[in-house]
Amino acid sequence: MPASRRNFLQSAAGLAALAQQLPAQQDRPGGVPTRRLGRTEQQVSILALGGAHIGRAGREDEQLAFRMMHRAIDAGINFFDNAWVYHDGYAEELMGRGLEGGWRKKVFLMTKNSGRDEAFSKQCLEDSLRRLRTDYLDLWQFHETNYDNDPDWVFEKGGLKYALQAQKEGKVRYIGFTGHKDPRIHNKMLNMPYDWASTQMPINVMDAFYRSFQKETIPLAQSRDVGVIGMKTLGGGPRLAKIPSDTQVTAEQCVRFALSTPVSSIVRGWITMEQLEADIAIATDFQPLSSDQKAEILALARPEAGDGRHELFKSTRIYDGPVYRKMHGLPIEGDSL
Repeated sequence: MPASRRNFLQSAAGLAALAQQLPAQQDRPGGVPTRRLGRTEQQVSILALGGAHIGRAGREDEQLAFRMMHRAIDAGINFFDNAWVYHDGYAEELMGRGLEGGWRKKVFLMTKNSGRDEAFSKQCLEDSLRRLRTDYLDLWQFHETNYDNDPDWVFEKGGLKYALQAQKEGKVRYIGFTGHKDPRIHNKMLNMPYDWASTQMPINVMDAFYRSFQKETIPLAQSRDVGVIGMKTLGGGPRLAKIPSDTQVTAEQCVRFALSTPVSSIVRGWITMEQLEADIAIATDFQPLSSDQKAEILALARPEAGDGRHELFKSTRIYDGPVYRKMHGLPIEGDSL
């Protein structure tokens, strides 16, 4: 093996074997394992069903979307993701209908709050509860904390104040936050004067080399016992499958890699039953990759990983939602960078 590759694999192995430990995993023979979600002590499936994509599937075929939700639950996927903003509320409405008839009791239900102030946060919660046809959320996360002043706004404008009130009233069990832009902003949020239950962030092989949440934020979250939820597992934007064939990382490698990082769960976007079944097969009786296996995957990704070209949600504003752009007085469409 050439010395340069050997040296890289040694350094990649060091990266892949970071000091953090995976959350305690409860194996379920023949089913999808669960892991502890930080200080909540809740056991959530290592796969979470993504609300944005199930909403997209529902636009094409609602009955298929319902079958996918029920199949996920039957396979042991008990963590469902959504957001107030997805498909202008349709994703929550669809999921609410899909969870009727006793299915709601089988899932740890999370949705996201687009508000920063008290009034908008209240509107978001009331809308989400109505759409999801439930009287409480298991987890409510502040969505897209992507701008440097978002953490300040959540505290100064009253968003967290209202979330705590809702928690006291039994409408929300746990409170967390999400974002996809920069680990500095996540770390600022984690350092604010509140003990978050969870935080959601991009976790993929490219992230290991560019504005890395794995290296910069997961250790801080773990030190605070904050549950880590991964997203954008395939890299987001131009999928990793589009990189040159000699460095291509497969979708299965991406999923296995993400599940082998210190996350409680990863949110996956399925729009077909075949996609869902593929991930169920990966997750069933899942065992984390070894350090050497992770290092080999990182070696494949490294040539195109360092400049953000495959993580446009970090390097541009293309993936910043219009509600948040408007909130910050930015252009609603396109990339303003």
